[in-house]
Amino acid sequence: MKPYENRFVWDLDWKLLRTFLVIVEQGGISPAADFLGLKQPTISNALKRLEDTIGHSLIDRRPSHFRITRSGKLLYAECGTIFSAIAQIPSLLSSAIDDVAGHISIVMASHVVSSHLDDVLKRFNEKHPEVTYSMSVADSDEVQNRISQGRATFGICLVQGRTEHLEVRTLFREYFGFFCGPSHRLFGKENIPATELKGENVVSFQTDIESGPLHAMTSLREQANMKPALKGISSNLPEVRRMIIANFGIGALPIHVAKKDVRLGTLSRLPPYKKLPIVDISLIWNPKRSMNPAEKKLTEMFEKMLTEIPIKQRTYT
Repeated sequence: MKPYENRFVWDLDWKLLRTFLVIVEQGGISPAADFLGLKQPTISNALKRLEDTIGHSLIDRRPSHFRITRSGKLLYAECGTIFSAIAQIPSLLSSAIDDVAGHISIVMASHVVSSHLDDVLKRFNEKHPEVTYSMSVADSDEVQNRISQGRATFGICLVQGRTEHLEVRTLFREYFGFFCGPSHRLFGKENIPATELKGENVVSFQTDIESGPLHAMTSLREQANMKPALKGISSNLPEVRRMIIANFGIGALPIHVAKKDVRLGTLSRLPPYKKLPIVDISLIWNPKRSMNPAEKKLTEMFEKMLTEIPIKQRTYT
């Protein structure tokens, strides 16, 4: 059977897939209606029509309950791939006019500070001025989800879990250390013994969980007998920094990122000062995703940089 002979393809209303995608990402019927500017019954009817066409329940929706079924999760993953392919059509067609044109989408964790990344992007933009870009920030799990679903060209994040279907390269390495704000009793002091951290409140990132990429920080806190329960948590580095400065608690930050705040007197380093946790920040992309000429060229530049510059030089201390 040829693809266009499949009756399911003819019977399916493609707009229903878009509505379903928004329902899942917005977390419910009401938020999806607000996002799309439609009434709730319209969204509910669209979901029912899609379930009737698919022949499976996609969302378990009871009062005060919203859960995506297994079938719904499978369809959601496919929707991401479908919409990514459709979104790529204008850029792919533009290659008939311009050898290097198109749009590049990069989604990254909030604490990405890398002179090597900035240099590649600068040189690429100078060489290919017709290319357009979009850059967004998300937590590392969401970065991996978007790349897996083909909804962005490149992801830059902490990598955890299964990645067999993704290309993963170590973009740079960074050391994490503990910091406190100006109101903290240890601010500005030097050569502080680790025992001084006993019983202190802690703020941290959402990836600071058991077996997560920042689990080494959890171990350091346990060794220092700091409070095990987190006082504050965020997936965004500026917000973790804000909580540290507001003296919600002590927090771990990449040392090369916090260096400016230390110099300005906004943050102060705390022990330990040696044998600090080192964390890999990865560049990821989906090899199954169709790339436009601009995306292919930037991939080549990234690969070249990672080959020519050893990881030791891409390790920020």
